[in-house]
Amino acid sequence: MSGVPDRIVLMPEGRMAFVELKAPGKKPRPLQVCRMQKLQQLGFRCYVVDSTSMIDEVLDEIGGNHEVYPS
Repeated sequence: MSGVPDRIVLMPEGRMAFVELKAPGKKPRPLQVCRMQKLQQLGFRCYVVDSTSMIDEVLDEIGGNHEVYPS
């Protein structure tokens, strides 16, 4: 479906969120904003991430234990 965030993040204890990934400094398109607002109205957390430095912050906010494994 067009405009739906790029990633669904699933964490321990049933925590989840939707994440839209953007290039540094880029903003979501109007349709993406609309879809995220609808998801938020349903009670889901939505984030826009435009740098790797934001990843830990978002994961901490969603909650649950997280570890990033090297590839």
